[in-house]
Amino acid sequence: MKRNNKALFITHAAIIAALYVVLTYFASMLGLSNGAIQIRFSEALTILPYFTPAAIPGLFIGCIISNLLAGAIVWDVVFGSLATLIGAVFTYLLRKKTRWLAPLPPIAANTIIVPLVLTYAYGVPDGLPYLALTVGIGEVISCGILGMLLLKCLEKHRNHIFGS
Repeated sequence: MKRNNKALFITHAAIIAALYVVLTYFASMLGLSNGAIQIRFSEALTILPYFTPAAIPGLFIGCIISNLLAGAIVWDVVFGSLATLIGAVFTYLLRKKTRWLAPLPPIAANTIIVPLVLTYAYGVPDGLPYLALTVGIGEVISCGILGMLLLKCLEKHRNHIFGS
């Protein structure tokens, strides 16, 4: 990578991380990140690896920072952030297939991993199937609906924003 490309990559990653943190905080202020079905605006950003590989570290670092600022326990910081990283990597790998696949990896990763964190790290007494259902619904809304709306809006301007 040329020097300018490295700087652009780091800048994109940093902006995405910052947006993730701000959007997570905003959803929390509105009370949308608590309860059975959680709507996190920041999860809409998980479609960004469709446009740029810089989104992978950006989302991962943003998730770590958000979890730390929210006072999450260490297992949530680690495994919640890994769920975001897994989703981002697979979104990037699927980017050439079709845009409709972009939200599926983060939905799947979070629907599998987050209920396990809620059950075993936080001791949430609801059953794993129930937690998978509620987390999955929140992810479909956040990644599937809001993420695809974001993807549609950004697709028109992808060359100006991401330089690709």
